[in-house]
Amino acid sequence: VMGEPVTGALTDLRRELPRNPFVPDAPPTRDERVREILAIQSTGLARRLLAANVSTCVIGVSGGLDSTLALIVAVEAVAKLGRSPKTILGITMPGFGTTNRTRTAADDLMEGLGVERRTISINKAVAQHFADIGHDPNDHSVTYENAQARERTQILFDVANQVGGIVIGTGD
Repeated sequence: VMGEPVTGALTDLRRELPRNPFVPDAPPTRDERVREILAIQSTGLARRLLAANVSTCVIGVSGGLDSTLALIVAVEAVAKLGRSPKTILGITMPGFGTTNRTRTAADDLMEGLGVERRTISINKAVAQHFADIGHDPNDHSVTYENAQARERTQILFDVANQVGGIVIGTGD
């Protein structure tokens, strides 16, 4: 139940909301739905790759859930096009907060899926940026986090330009 009820001229707006409204709880139905979602996403990406006339996908792989899902969708998309997972370039970009756990998860995932791998540290670039703007690296505010995110995005787009590819973002 979310929030307090709203009463008055309208009606009582309080209601139960399912935790996962698009994914059923029952395993057979859930598995079918997950396969359908993956098929929809990978087909859409495959069509985009054809329309963009590119053969290489570049994706930042952090070891987290979002980049894991994006990478799985990319692998499925290139398979639909009859291409090798080696046409996907996965890039890990360790920074100040990167843990061994997430770094290892990213490397293991890319190796298991058979994609090309590259590691590009963002530490020096972000440290220089902090110096340029006068930001204390011990201040872990939004500036600290966003500077790292922007550096990673810049790297992905630059590498995609180098290889004639397209960036597959986790929000795509």
